[in-house]
Amino acid sequence: MTYETLEPISPAEAKEMYLNARKHEVSQSTLDGYHYRLKHFIRWCENVEGLDNMNDLTGRKLQQFKTWRRDDGDLKPITLEGNLDALRVFIRWCESIDAVTEGLHDKIVMPALKKHDEQANGILDGDDADELLPYLRRFKYASRPHVILEILWQTGMRLGALKSIDVDDYDGENKSLLLEHRPDMGTPLKNGEEGERLVALTAETCRVIDDWIDHHRHDVTDDYGREPILTTENGRMQASSIRDAVYFVTRPCFYDADCPVGRDPNECEATDYGHYSKCPPNVSPHDIRRGSITHHLSEDVPEKVVSDRMNVGMDVLDKHYDKRSEQVKMEQRRGYLEDS
Repeated sequence: MTYETLEPISPAEAKEMYLNARKHEVSQSTLDGYHYRLKHFIRWCENVEGLDNMNDLTGRKLQQFKTWRRDDGDLKPITLEGNLDALRVFIRWCESIDAVTEGLHDKIVMPALKKHDEQANGILDGDDADELLPYLRRFKYASRPHVILEILWQTGMRLGALKSIDVDDYDGENKSLLLEHRPDMGTPLKNGEEGERLVALTAETCRVIDDWIDHHRHDVTDDYGREPILTTENGRMQASSIRDAVYFVTRPCFYDADCPVGRDPNECEATDYGHYSKCPPNVSPHDIRRGSITHHLSEDVPEKVVSDRMNVGMDVLDKHYDKRSEQVKMEQRRGYLEDS
């Protein structure tokens, strides 16, 4: 498609036509996400560039928009990526209606994300957990991903600790899990014997574990004759499989939440098996640990109790795991002062 054969259309009209075309294909929340992310592009076209015809959009102008959007409010790289990802899908659709030149969407250069941009501050926050866990309890009750999420969120334990648990380590009557350092049998704890401890559970988590064991756990042993809590048909569930399960269920589109970066689940590569980790907003098991610790602290659980329960030093807890805002910390201190 050459410039001479394009059909004129304003950016705002193209956006409304795009949203109207998608409204019967996606949920309203997803549609709202598209609107939110594309409105910045429309604002740039109308108020900055003075571009009133999509036919005039070029790769150079798209680069100018990227620079403007990056500097507009000092966006984080992951947010900028989400905006550009939504724009690229929109531009590709515009190609199909002869609004822009063919292949223009490929000229959008995505930001190169460093590892810390993607994951260093990753966290399953309380609001997301409040959406995900009820969804699992209703629609995936006592499934493998459900029992993984329940244990991780409530205990904040590390992935290696979760993998190490045997059926005999679980005491439903006393509502506890025993964590033991067993390096000679393939399940070491990160802090060795210093990481050994009893972890208290709620009655609700115990019900999920009981039903998992009774109805869904594969009745198998590992290479050492032990009976793991988390199993596949072949034995003890490996760390990579646990991680994949977490990536799978913490994708917002899995539990019917709006995609924070505006991706279309029908076109997103992170919906394909083996690519779940490519979903920008989902989280790893360690991010759940970070979120669990922050949640416990936000609920006024004393730092020493959290430190002992999660097996993390007070200095490390404060530096790497406590993601409470300064406002939340201040209000919690205020509560202690007003109660005294």
